[in-house]
Amino acid sequence: MLKRAFDITSSGLALIILAPILLLTMLVLRLTGEGEIFFLQERMGYKNKPFNITKFATMVKSAAFMKAGDYTTKGDPRILPVGKFLRKTKINEIIQLWDVFRGKMSLVGPRPQMLRVHNLYPDEYNVVFEKVRPGITGVGSIVFRDEEMVLTQAVDRDVCYTKQIVPYKAQLEMWYAENASFILDIKIIFMTLWYIVKPESRLMNKILPDHLQIDVSTFTGEI
Repeated sequence: MLKRAFDITSSGLALIILAPILLLTMLVLRLTGEGEIFFLQERMGYKNKPFNITKFATMVKSAAFMKAGDYTTKGDPRILPVGKFLRKTKINEIIQLWDVFRGKMSLVGPRPQMLRVHNLYPDEYNVVFEKVRPGITGVGSIVFRDEEMVLTQAVDRDVCYTKQIVPYKAQLEMWYAENASFILDIKIIFMTLWYIVKPESRLMNKILPDHLQIDVSTFTGEI
C-alpha cells in the first residue's frame, strides 16, 4: 500500500511539475516528423497480463514493418530526428507517469517488454510480474541504460541480446522482485537521477550482490 500511495502522489505531482515539458513535446511532435504524438504498444504487465504502455512517438509509423528487429541500435533508421533527442534524454518515457498514476505501472520496477521479447525470458521470470508492477525505472534500466550502444558494438546483435542481455536482465529483475522494498525503490530513484549526471559511475554496485556486478560493456555477442 505504501508503494502504491507513493506512486500516485509522486506521479501526480510530477505530471503537474513537468506539464510545460510535456505540452511542449506534444506540440513539437505534432508539428514535426509524421505528426504523431503518442505511441501505444502492448507489453507484459502486472500479474502477467498484457497492457498498452504509453510513449511519445519517436519512430516512423512503419517501424514495425521495417527489418530492424525488436531492439534499437545507434543510428537506427526507424527513429525520427526529434525522436533521437527524446530517447537520449528519456523524455519519451516521461508520459508513462500517466500509466503509473492509473496503476498500470510503478515508478520503480522491471521494464515491461513486448510480448514476443518477453517470451525470450526464462519461465521462472514470470514470477517477477506476479510480485511487482512494471516500472519506468529499475535495476535493469539503470544497468542497461546504454543498451543501444552495447548492441551497436556487438559482433552478433541477436546473440548478444538473447544469450547475454536477456539472461542477465532476468537475474537482475528477479533479484529486485525478491528484495523489493520502499527503501530500495528510493535508492533506485536516486541512482536513476545520479546516473544522468554521472553516467560512468559504478554506484550501482553498492546495491547489487557480488554475483550480479557484471560489466555489460563486455557483452559482444561472442560466446
